[in-house]
Amino acid sequence: MKFLFVGAGFSCAVIARKFAEAGHQVHVIESRDHVAGNCHTERDTDTDILVHTYGPHIFHTDDQEVWDYINQWDDFKPYINRVKTTSQGQVFSLPVNLHTINQMFNKTFNPQQAKEFVLSLSDKSIEEPLNFEEQALKLLGKELYQAFFEGYTRKQWGCSPTKLPASILKRLPIRFNYDDNYFNHRFQGMPSNGYTHIVEQILNHQNIQVKLNQAFDSSMEAQYEHIFYSGPIDNYFDNEFGRLNYRTLDFHKETHHGDYQGCAVMNYGNEDIPYTRITEHKHFSPWEQHEKTVIYKEYSRACEANDIPYYPIRFSGGEEINKLQQYIDLAKHQDKVTFIGRLGTFRYLDMDNTIREALDCANESLTLLQNNQPIPAFFVKPIN
Repeated sequence: MKFLFVGAGFSCAVIARKFAEAGHQVHVIESRDHVAGNCHTERDTDTDILVHTYGPHIFHTDDQEVWDYINQWDDFKPYINRVKTTSQGQVFSLPVNLHTINQMFNKTFNPQQAKEFVLSLSDKSIEEPLNFEEQALKLLGKELYQAFFEGYTRKQWGCSPTKLPASILKRLPIRFNYDDNYFNHRFQGMPSNGYTHIVEQILNHQNIQVKLNQAFDSSMEAQYEHIFYSGPIDNYFDNEFGRLNYRTLDFHKETHHGDYQGCAVMNYGNEDIPYTRITEHKHFSPWEQHEKTVIYKEYSRACEANDIPYYPIRFSGGEEINKLQQYIDLAKHQDKVTFIGRLGTFRYLDMDNTIREALDCANESLTLLQNNQPIPAFFVKPIN
């Protein structure tokens, strides 16, 4: 049997490899000139630094199977993501932790004292938070909210935090110890040779053909038993109900001598600074040595028709979800297409979740094929 995979990111690559290993003929098409999607990494021609072209990606997971899977394809180096933020004329560490609190308020609190202090700052007049701002004020108080969340959030999402749902702050964004590890997952690391190398290795199989600079056309469907589609779900249906909303990112690249900021990621919490953060890419590979350095200043804005979509906007009320539901209903009537990944299901996904879902999708699809049963349009719920 012959199968088509639209997109050469992790979703399609992982499933395509499983199908190829099962003896199927696999074609992978990619509209860009490289594989790995937004995880693409490449050597900068001027500095030889391994840069994350579409923004930094740090691999982190609690899933042992996913960690074992990704480590098949490259040597992963230990890497802890320690984010800094410049706010109100000072540099702090994120997530907000005991050091951040003591530094900001010029205190020497122990954990219990810090908890009591932050509780005294919280806005107790807010009983049931109705939006992001109220949730932050209730949990953190005005000072911490304004320093670390308000300006950054306005720049990142292009709207007032009062327009965002309280659910974005799903857990207390604060630690009452000195742990500045941005992630809590037990497995964290960076691939020695980058993510593009990994995807190239996954796709390196005699039953897989990859064609770059090739956009999908619906006329291709007749040539294949089934299609796995990782592009935007609204694009598949020619935006019949209108385009779904995303935020996109613009990157301003600069090359300097030496060390520009001394860390990989520096957020900028003040709203009057137009970029959300600066990433310095040689710090993502601290085992390498480079005389020069490459930085990206990152700007967030609304995604237009020809932009690369990054963050799905799922919080703009019933209208956006209703539009998505219309596309889902159309998709369920397609008997030869399965929608996968971040764009195909209109959800923000970390790399480990993407791989987890792809492994499950591949295994379940192959079982269905063996039993002569149809492959569904979705293996996950796009609305949950």
